[in-house]
Amino acid sequence: MSTTITIPTAHIESELSQIAKTVIMPGDPLRAKYIAENFLEDAVCINKIRNCLGYTGTYKGKTVTVFASGMGMPSIGIYSYELFKYYGVENIIRVGTAGSYTKDIQVLDIILVDKSYSDSSFAHVQNGFQGNFVDASTNLNQKIIDTSKNLNLKVSSKNIYSSDVFYNDIRSPLIKEYNLNIVEMESFALFHNAKILGKNASCLLTISNNFETGEETTSEMREQGFKEMMILALESCL
Repeated sequence: MSTTITIPTAHIESELSQIAKTVIMPGDPLRAKYIAENFLEDAVCINKIRNCLGYTGTYKGKTVTVFASGMGMPSIGIYSYELFKYYGVENIIRVGTAGSYTKDIQVLDIILVDKSYSDSSFAHVQNGFQGNFVDASTNLNQKIIDTSKNLNLKVSSKNIYSSDVFYNDIRSPLIKEYNLNIVEMESFALFHNAKILGKNASCLLTISNNFETGEETTSEMREQGFKEMMILALESCL
């Protein structure tokens, strides 16, 4: 089988000129559509393959692409890799949702990921990586922290658990050992791709549900809410 990659790729129909150097990456395609229609000027849809919607427009004069990743590490692994390697993207900021395992981290709290832990085989299969932790990009994270202060927005920096399984009956025994009280399903693959390709990646999360208290947001809130996180990501692009 040929390994030659052409533009457009098998998963992205955009031309090189249609994708910005910085990409905001929600999981939900409808959240990508919402961000583009409500925050970007002159937004143009630049990808519809598999309904993984992507848009490029301007935010306060800065060209920005918003591109959905889909759910899970295999999906974000494909889209982030192709954007980094073949489309020349330098920065990806994931804007997603996460669950909390503790009462101290509440629904609607905004989290900036420092390190992502996973027991997934994603990185090992990808290039033989042996570790379980991958760091976010320090410089990009610092930009987000500085922007949050300018916006007077409370953001907590945490290490998180990036899981392959949504309906898991047994929490990883390492969650307690490493104080991993937040769970999502994409950041580990995103950070790993950025690391091996010499790019920058950060992950902003809004807590959408709390396993300890049972509190949970609606699907509409997950799609169209969490505006503070969206604005923080966009302002960090400037």
